[in-house]
Amino acid sequence: MTDKRIIIADDHPLFLEGLHSVLEKIKGVDLLATVTNGRQLIDCLQQYNPDIVLLDLNMPRLDGIETLKILKSQFPKIRVIVLTSYYQPELKREIKLLGADGYLSKNSSANLIEEAIKTVAAGNTWFTDDSPVEASPSPFFIDDFMKKYQLTKREVEIIRMIVAGIPTREIGERLFVSEFTINAHRRNICRKLNVHTPVGLINFAKEQGLV
Repeated sequence: MTDKRIIIADDHPLFLEGLHSVLEKIKGVDLLATVTNGRQLIDCLQQYNPDIVLLDLNMPRLDGIETLKILKSQFPKIRVIVLTSYYQPELKREIKLLGADGYLSKNSSANLIEEAIKTVAAGNTWFTDDSPVEASPSPFFIDDFMKKYQLTKREVEIIRMIVAGIPTREIGERLFVSEFTINAHRRNICRKLNVHTPVGLINFAKEQGLV
């Protein structure tokens, strides 16, 4: 049997490096190329004609969801495994409906990644629940979350303290700023996330897996 040809689409250099190392050790796999955005991926598919695409959801120029729609419309024979830091059931259902062949957490072990690739390569799908939400989100998740909602590191830090139930005065003391400054941050956070109450902010953070 010929090797399965794979392209990785992801814009995180460290993750790309790690995944490249994993794929090098899998027999029957040929890594053709790595790309860093959805548009670049679509442009190179005719040239490389891969069997499988490992697709990140959060990419510049053309995000993973839109890229997946184009892939399944224009290149239906290419099988797609979504690799993501997000692991919400609603998202998994959405990408499954869009035709993805697999859904895998970026925090998965090398063995699990290999098993998923071999399963999809054999013509089956991989939508198991073997990759639970982590208690402490990965750095890649935080980076994606900040980019998506245009949050600063300080704002993410404040969100976590609010969710932990720390009073505004104590948050200010820990960050060496005034209550007024913390309240200003809180207003900016709520505006960016489009939430209007402390309970809404807490629920949003928990739903997104930020805490």
